[in-house]
Amino acid sequence: MERTVYGVLSRVAGVILVIVGILAIWGGTFAHGYVKEQLSQERITMPADAALTTPEMKSALGKWSGTPLDSGPKAKAYANNYILEHMNASSQGKTYSEVSGEYTKLSKDTTADPAAVKKLGDLRQTLFMGDTLRGLLLSAYGWGLIGTIALYGGVALVIIGVILAALGFGPLRSKKTV
Repeated sequence: MERTVYGVLSRVAGVILVIVGILAIWGGTFAHGYVKEQLSQERITMPADAALTTPEMKSALGKWSGTPLDSGPKAKAYANNYILEHMNASSQGKTYSEVSGEYTKLSKDTTADPAAVKKLGDLRQTLFMGDTLRGLLLSAYGWGLIGTIALYGGVALVIIGVILAALGFGPLRSKKTV
């Protein structure tokens, strides 16, 4: 009796895992394709070697130099090692929030130099755009990562499902008595 129950459970679980695995593989493939499609529409090209001014930039971006930005890993590298580096260089490492606070305070000061207020406002706008671009690119990276996890998880589920089903239809199957 136990053998029959284990055999049935193994067959059912195996088939369900194979189906779920196939759906996960499809979902992962869809996520990768969608991320690639959306990033490709922006027509962003990874920076050329000459634009990579620090060893960190060269290490993170050099392998993709001059290629289209069309994947999650490229989006992450571009956001964290190109856009962020330029933002930090233009603001001496200050964040958008810090610069925005300074701008708000300075713009309320009636004795402040209008040119200094404009310069700080321009920097605030630059940092806002940089933060927005980084956020969008890192979201694309995140969805690409979810797609990768779904792909690998789906493959694992299919393999486990096939093994369970094979056990259920093989050694765990109840013997028929004649």
